[in-house]
Amino acid sequence: MKKFEKFPDWVWNIPTHFNIGEACSDKHLGTPQADNIAMIVEDDTLGTSTITFAELARKTDQFAQVLRNLKVKVGERVLIRLPNSLDYPIAFLGAMKMGAIAVPTSTLLTAEEVVYLAKDSGASVLVTDAKAWVAMEEQLVEGMPDMPNLSHILLSQTTHTQPHSHLNVLSLESALSVTHKCDRPHKTSAEDPAYLVYTSGTTGYPKGVLHAHRALLGRQPAAQYWFNYSDNAQDRIMHSGKFNWTYVLGSGLMDPLYLGKTVIVHEGKNDAQVWLDLIQKHQATIFIGVPTIYRQILQKTKATQAEIPSLRHYMSAGEHLSDEVLSQWHTRFGVDIYEAVGMSEFSYYLSQSQYRPIRPGSAGFPQPGHNIKLLNPETLEEVATGEEGMISVPLDDPGVFLRYWNLDEETAKYKHDGYFFTGDYAKYDDDGYIWFLGRKDDIIKSFGYRVSPYEIERVYKGHPDVADCAAVGEELEKDKLLVVIYVILKPEAKTTPDDLLAFGKQHLAAYKAPKTVYLAQDFPRTKNGKILRKDISPSIATAKSAR
Repeated sequence: MKKFEKFPDWVWNIPTHFNIGEACSDKHLGTPQADNIAMIVEDDTLGTSTITFAELARKTDQFAQVLRNLKVKVGERVLIRLPNSLDYPIAFLGAMKMGAIAVPTSTLLTAEEVVYLAKDSGASVLVTDAKAWVAMEEQLVEGMPDMPNLSHILLSQTTHTQPHSHLNVLSLESALSVTHKCDRPHKTSAEDPAYLVYTSGTTGYPKGVLHAHRALLGRQPAAQYWFNYSDNAQDRIMHSGKFNWTYVLGSGLMDPLYLGKTVIVHEGKNDAQVWLDLIQKHQATIFIGVPTIYRQILQKTKATQAEIPSLRHYMSAGEHLSDEVLSQWHTRFGVDIYEAVGMSEFSYYLSQSQYRPIRPGSAGFPQPGHNIKLLNPETLEEVATGEEGMISVPLDDPGVFLRYWNLDEETAKYKHDGYFFTGDYAKYDDDGYIWFLGRKDDIIKSFGYRVSPYEIERVYKGHPDVADCAAVGEELEKDKLLVVIYVILKPEAKTTPDDLLAFGKQHLAAYKAPKTVYLAQDFPRTKNGKILRKDISPSIATAKSAR
């Protein structure tokens, strides 16, 4: 690096035995933090609920004991399909406390999808809310032949259950309330499986990503080089996402609780003003969101930093934050938004930080402790500055996942020769900033040129009338791709597709400038809101212009 001193060396201290459930709750017992609020949940229907660290420790002990009393064995899977609620950390951390593997999933999943995940994970317990159970009970029972291990259903938000002919259905609240004597947490190795998250798979089915208990420790560099925790104050971290997402599980649940911080989450209708109201109500100090949330606040409110003076640090991940949003946010709020890049297999490992100036468009730097290499996957040699290389992580990094669940060949494909080969490409500039390029599958090979869709989208997101966009390759004929872009305009926009074509020509090299502009109302997305490029086609367009 030319302009900046090297970050200090990070020394990993990974103990032989470590348990995430215990570390996020019991760690604070016997300290002044025990009576501090661990989590606040704002639910549009149920109101405000809170839990202290001491209460969380007790409740997770009880949940672990409920599983033991149900004869759940160490290593068995506990599928969690809950809204943002206090029951989420109780179930998630409690399952790990007894040595089971927690499987967090989305409330957006259909009954059919729950059956698939229960079958694939081999879950013996499903934790869900009573309303969801009523909606999916019939299909789950029909799917019982595919889920031979599933025996127990624990229902939140109810104290009444009906006897069931196929499953042991219990009220979670009732089961916890009658559980008084609890065994100590299971003495897990730091290498033991802790939780299993599902991500989009190349086969069209979700694939499970299994993490060890050490994963929590593997994310600790982010606490210093992405977060901006205060040593002298009780930070309150507000996250706009849902706990099932790896991004939220880490930054909005495990990481803050491990360090004794208060977590604030919301369940209900998302609205730009809601976040501002909740930040103000609970005096949040750190806000963690996605670019869409920041865009909505800018577009739909007139808020300034003066209205939320407690907030001192803003963070973003999940998709690229446009230069326009970053600039507008700084102009109106007087502070920056710090972006990070992560993945289900390795959480967030590249980030911007308060220690170095933000370079718009760049992902910042690898956090200390993460010895990231940009390798040529064929020669396994590091690429030169300015050249594209695959982001590769040494397998001794404690943040790296254990394996893909039931997919040994897939694991071997990405974990070999001492590295986890992420499949994502990037390049370093002369000052050591890393520029994320995405997956090879995303790279558009157009008439001999290699074009990153992220670079095109970054430019178009700077257009004042563009709300969102996605650049893809469109097949002209076999092996001939045109660069095209799909654009969602802001409601008040007067810009035409022709105008947007001209904009691209003005701001991008000729080989990068889109040859066709499509207007769209929305994009196909994952349940977490990420754009599914492979599913974008002219069928979603409402208008177009081509040259």
